[in-house]
Amino acid sequence: MIDIRPFESLGGANHGWLNAKHHFSFSNYYDPARMGWGVLRVWNDDLIKPRTGFPPHPHRDMEIITFVREGAITHRDHLNNQGRTAAGDVQVMSAGRGIQHEEWNLEDADTTLFQIWIETRKQGIRPRWEQAEFPKDDRKGQLVQLASGKPDAPAEALYIEQDAAILGANLEKGQEVTYALPGGRLGYLVPSKGSVTVNGVLVPERSGAAIRDVENLVIRAEEDAEIVLADLPPEA
Repeated sequence: MIDIRPFESLGGANHGWLNAKHHFSFSNYYDPARMGWGVLRVWNDDLIKPRTGFPPHPHRDMEIITFVREGAITHRDHLNNQGRTAAGDVQVMSAGRGIQHEEWNLEDADTTLFQIWIETRKQGIRPRWEQAEFPKDDRKGQLVQLASGKPDAPAEALYIEQDAAILGANLEKGQEVTYALPGGRLGYLVPSKGSVTVNGVLVPERSGAAIRDVENLVIRAEEDAEIVLADLPPEA
């Protein structure tokens, strides 16, 4: 099954400083048919205006992955972590037993990003934050694990406390990549730029593809595209 969630069907709200689209129920958007996808609970598509952001607020027991599409986001938290994550790069915040943080677009232009929340497999762990640069050239024509808690995770992938992975690829028009989801694993794919087909099913830009019971994915770029894919454990 490959179920397309068109961008136009997503929930969300425009707060002026923040224009947010939600792939799943979040904040004031509630759709009982879109409560998550396995352990994936949130996939927000945010546009943050210059010199604005999220003031300090708490999280706990969630792996929060931020993939910056354009611009940059600056993070600060109560553990004295601070850093700027730029376009194409990734940060991971493991909220664990509790973390207070803030996120700001300190740039002179809009910042766009995906924020992805995945349930942790262990509650009450030590909270942490880290970031990494992922040069776009490394993702040309291939899927690269950006954040992962899978046994086969490469050393450069940011760690998350779950048997899941967030992968990215940059594809030229007509390029294909393949990916396996064996043993009942789930997938959720979003083209951040351009459109792709997954096993012949069209996934337009910024739309979501919820994937179940498909062991082998063939992802083809219908135009130059950037994709983000969540590889998720089977549902319990």
